Amino acid sequence: MKVLVTGIAGKLGRIVASELLARGHQVVGIDRRPWAHAPKEVTLHKADIRKRGAEDVFRTERPDALIHMATVTHLMQRSRDRFRINLEGTRATIHHCAAYGVKQLVFCGRHTYYGAQPDSPLYHTEDEPPLGMHGFAELADLVAADLFAGSALWRHPEMNTSVLRVCYSLGPSRHGTLAAFLRGPRVPTVLGFDPLFQFIHERDVARALVLALDKNLRGVFNVSGPPPVPLSVLVRETGRLPFQVPETLMNVAMGRFGLPRLPRGAIDHLKYPIVVDSQAFVDATGFEPEFDEGATMRDFLESKAR
Repeated sequence: MKVLVTGIAGKLGRIVASELLARGHQVVGIDRRPWAHAPKEVTLHKADIRKRGAEDVFRTERPDALIHMATVTHLMQRSRDRFRINLEGTRATIHHCAAYGVKQLVFCGRHTYYGAQPDSPLYHTEDEPPLGMHGFAELADLVAADLFAGSALWRHPEMNTSVLRVCYSLGPSRHGTLAAFLRGPRVPTVLGFDPLFQFIHERDVARALVLALDKNLRGVFNVSGPPPVPLSVLVRETGRLPFQVPETLMNVAMGRFGLPRLPRGAIDHLKYPIVVDSQAFVDATGFEPEFDEGATMRDFLESKAR
């Protein structure tokens, strides 16, 4: 099967490409960024998914399937370009899929779609609405992209669309929202709170995305890895020191004292858990993570920053 991967030059995109090749797929990629030393089996196109050059790729390559990963997830990036990539880029990609006969679309979403709220259920299921955006504007464009991708299920019934809401990824590439939060020697926590954090090894993320493709999955599915662990355990097991800060001082402390910069809305994510129920995905695909929580944290700890 010829598979087009948007955002292929990103750390996770490269892992997905390797997984696709290992399963015998033909891989084509779109990205504005270069990929030095890419496998010779991968056909790369340097293009912006919002521009005409990306449509030309669809027209000339005629892919059978697409894995859409060209979204900006870093919480501190609030530029207009981020909004355009996440929402307008997703809109353009789905339009091209429908126009050029793509049979299957896999959208890589995020479990932060559900939001962190004090009265949320411990396990979120796929039919729950997004909450918490009123105080966390940085998530609004990702939620909008998720909802737009999901709408392809009824707008383009001829195409099998699967929206995967994946929990935080972690691994040796040290890439992603959670890895950025754990980057420094000290990690901020809110005094009096120790929420559960759910994460999955980056290689298991790639396996899940390709598995959704191979199973011709249709619908919205949560994807998770091993059981969640308390934030304090995650911090210590990845070789960091928890730095407890009273909630009233969090906005002052962020970006200082060696702590990461976080937007105001992220404080709720350090207080309340976002844990998803991924049983529907397991039932549909038979997915089992290869890495448990200990192995995932060790891979992150023992890797060198890249």
